[in-house]
Amino acid sequence: MKNNKTAAKNIPDFHLTPNIDQVGIEERTSRFQKRSIKGGAKTEGLKMVLNMIDLTTLEGKDTVQKVRQMCYKALHLHDSFPGLPTVAAVCVYPSMVKVAKDEVSGSGVKVASVATAFPSGQSTQEIKIADTKFAVSEGADEIDMVISRGRFHSGDYNFVFDEIASIKEACGSARLKVILETGELGTLDNVRKASDIAMYAGADFIKTSTGKIQPAATMPFTLVMLEAIRDYYYKTGKMIGMKPAGGISKSKLALHYLVMLNETLGAAWMTNEWFRFGASSLANDVLMQIVKDKTGVYQSMDYFSKD
Repeated sequence: MKNNKTAAKNIPDFHLTPNIDQVGIEERTSRFQKRSIKGGAKTEGLKMVLNMIDLTTLEGKDTVQKVRQMCYKALHLHDSFPGLPTVAAVCVYPSMVKVAKDEVSGSGVKVASVATAFPSGQSTQEIKIADTKFAVSEGADEIDMVISRGRFHSGDYNFVFDEIASIKEACGSARLKVILETGELGTLDNVRKASDIAMYAGADFIKTSTGKIQPAATMPFTLVMLEAIRDYYYKTGKMIGMKPAGGISKSKLALHYLVMLNETLGAAWMTNEWFRFGASSLANDVLMQIVKDKTGVYQSMDYFSKD
């Protein structure tokens, strides 16, 4: 395989990426949050949100049984309300991929795995590649990698680019989500630059956060990334997916994200092939809203598992 750094002739100078109008971004995102979505449109929107969620457990205390329980929930969100979709994927550490794969086999739910020394990214490239290859060999359909934020802040953009490209190659047929960790990048200009680096290096998705750093996903960070995806599509004709992760726990906010997605990228991106929510706690709030819309009353949180 050709070296990505030399093979891609249209790679921009990442020192010259566009500057972001922070005031304009914040003004636009505030308008998205003023939209009112009701009735049938709200119900369909909530089902769409459910189908875009990556249910996740990424704790040091994860057990086989906990992963199995999460996978069961992924397939049985609320059995007393037929017609609900499944979530898009379950996301686990590489050591739990095989367990998750066995549990969701044949369902259409994908198995995603974090890799590359998640969440810090502080390891050697050899270990990161081995981590990725192991997860894929265990059955991962998707890999969520973290970029080397220290190298990014040092201005070593070629290193970040080449590392992403090497992980993409290690993924084989698995799709690659590149986590920018927007809370550590700090500025909207840095988020735009990192988005461009990730896409040109081969990312299939760009993702805001690990969920371990605050702030995680925000609407301004996400809008900047959506606009980067739009510009990349105009230049290359290639669609890139988007995954805001962390901090999205309420269905109302998730619907505002869908409004922003539709108005920035259009209807083609309004599926879980191209958009995901990395927010496990969001699923319960969406389920509560769906039940309330159908019955007129909220169910207690005791009716929903916390996984």
